[in-house]
Amino acid sequence: MNNAPLALDNDLCDKAIRADFLHFVADPDTSQQALETIEDGLLILKQGRITALGKSRDWLDQLPDGVEYFDYSGRLIMPGFFDTHTHYPQTGMIASYGTQLLDWLEKYTFPTESKFSDRELADNSAEFFCQELLRNGTTTAGVFATIHPQSVDAIFGAAQKRDMCLVSGKVMMDRNAPAFIRDSAESSYQDSVALIQRWHQKGRARYAVTPRFAPTSSEQQLEVAGQLLREFPELYLQSHVAENQDEVAWVAKLFPQRRSYLDVYDHYGLLGERSIYAHCIHLDETDRRRMSESGAAIAFCPTSNLFLGSGLFSIDETRRHDIRLGIATDVGGGTSFSILQTLNEAYKVCQLAGQSLSPTKAFYLATLGGARSMYLDAQLGNFEVGKEADFVVLDLQATPIMKRRMAQAESIEDQLFALMMLGDDRCVVATHIMGQCQYSRS
Repeated sequence: MNNAPLALDNDLCDKAIRADFLHFVADPDTSQQALETIEDGLLILKQGRITALGKSRDWLDQLPDGVEYFDYSGRLIMPGFFDTHTHYPQTGMIASYGTQLLDWLEKYTFPTESKFSDRELADNSAEFFCQELLRNGTTTAGVFATIHPQSVDAIFGAAQKRDMCLVSGKVMMDRNAPAFIRDSAESSYQDSVALIQRWHQKGRARYAVTPRFAPTSSEQQLEVAGQLLREFPELYLQSHVAENQDEVAWVAKLFPQRRSYLDVYDHYGLLGERSIYAHCIHLDETDRRRMSESGAAIAFCPTSNLFLGSGLFSIDETRRHDIRLGIATDVGGGTSFSILQTLNEAYKVCQLAGQSLSPTKAFYLATLGGARSMYLDAQLGNFEVGKEADFVVLDLQATPIMKRRMAQAESIEDQLFALMMLGDDRCVVATHIMGQCQYSRS
């Protein structure tokens, strides 16, 4: 945060945003000064990047002519939310009744994803999905597509229209799934290379090698996934691990030579920086040590873990091993696009596990912690000078019960707790990407 007023001119400022501001400069678990707030502040931007943040009184009377000015006085602005694991093709099947993971894949997921060979359908779904992210204040996400290359083109295309930073990739799946939704090791490699060359680091797009999960990839295909990471060392890797106990037992039968489910991925070179693994509920001590050593990250998916009856994630074990951690909606096994509602469920998961999730830790995971888990904290996650200006404008009195509860809040931490327990998309006034307003509730 800027502590001394500076003289503004057109070289420093083309946009100014007035509001209350909150962001994190460190992990609340390790620093008592992790949270910074500024009342009636002014965020100064130039070409979508942050040049300063300070008190509005220092700068309002010296804004250069022609500056675009947004007055969100009385609202709270945070960095945009990070959703570290979600499935855009499953948007339409959200809230499908009555099964656990493996049956749910067979009954709902595979038939739904098979339709994404239709580019028009994929484009329509991707447009809706990106708009739902923005309507909920989510500006960055790790997104699964399907096995179809056109599904990847659709989601990156929709994100590009809005200048959003998304990590996505073609699902790799060559066995233990219906024939209509399988690829092959060879085709997954060829399709992935073409998509990488078309999209990776073009604008804000980031490509992720995306084996669905170990049971649906042959050893040859997992080798191909590792080959892609070696050939293109700046890629991401995203997959699932240790979500469901039946799934864990199935992996043990399919890969009897490997020590654990996580060890399958490790054996094929799929564990490292920019590797994001969803769930990680049923890991052991050795697995967690290996996650930490490798720099891989966990995507904590509380709503889908509860909805599919998969189990309770241990945030304490993640802390103890110092593993990178982000929060994730996991739509459509997850039941809400709202990161606020996802934090609500994360708190309850921790309560059931006899653990704690403070409101400061929760919003850290949704912002700077999410950026760190995705290795994007040099560009995103807080309001440090030079970072890209993705942010969400929040109304803490969006509903009558929130207004009543906030009137009794005794601290910013108390306000944050009420926000994550009572808030949802109704709290999102606007969402800005690189400074541009890409969603407004009005």
